[in-house]
Amino acid sequence: MNLIRARFRQGMRTMAWPDGPASLPSRFRGRPVLDQSRCIDGCRACADACPTGAVHGAPLRMDLGACLFCPACAEACPTGAIQFSSDFRLAASARQDLQLSGEAPASTDADAETRRLAVALPAATRRLFGRSLKLRQVSAGGCNGCEADLNVTGIVVFDLGRFGVQFVASPRHADGIVVTGPVTANMEQALRDTWEAVPSPRLLIAVGACALSGGPFIGSAPCGAGVPSDLHVDLFVPGCPPHPLTFLDGILRMLGRL
Repeated sequence: MNLIRARFRQGMRTMAWPDGPASLPSRFRGRPVLDQSRCIDGCRACADACPTGAVHGAPLRMDLGACLFCPACAEACPTGAIQFSSDFRLAASARQDLQLSGEAPASTDADAETRRLAVALPAATRRLFGRSLKLRQVSAGGCNGCEADLNVTGIVVFDLGRFGVQFVASPRHADGIVVTGPVTANMEQALRDTWEAVPSPRLLIAVGACALSGGPFIGSAPCGAGVPSDLHVDLFVPGCPPHPLTFLDGILRMLGRL
């Protein structure tokens, strides 16, 4: 009885998003905003400060798939040409859509030009999955930061299950896999075996900078550059690690529910 009373006192714990506003801490760093007009000719302070080579100058560009969302580039820039917004909507359906530019868009609709979010799967594919999506998570040599935030999506605050999405123990019961980590040499075959065990049609979702580009581990002997290029990725979720809302937003857009 005490437990029941405590739950009534706590009230609703699940956030209202996507039907209401998302609650994010003030220190949250989301989609970077690049402003080429503030760049100083020849200045490479931001590019030199980036630990993964995600930032490039002349013109100012950033690979969101390699970005660790650390503030190093923004802190190094003397003119504020790079700033981080609180926009958690980052997931994309194509790797090239994670390339950001500091140039002003040609269209007057700057928001549409600069934000290329995940798009819905074909209607026929979505009908096959119905309103249920089962995913098997594969940790391919990461630090467990992404895995921890994926676990958080199941708690009462985010409640991934309310959208019909669940993580399952066996790839035989899954509609797709979620890959985290840079895909080390020791994990590549395990990843491929898991992928082959998922019945078709199947989805592959890459989560975190390591799975997208190798992250801070790229170039090291035992690590690759993320998900092997011969495996088709249906959803790219950048971050280090991605916020639970970034993952949820990408999943729901892929399923055509946003």
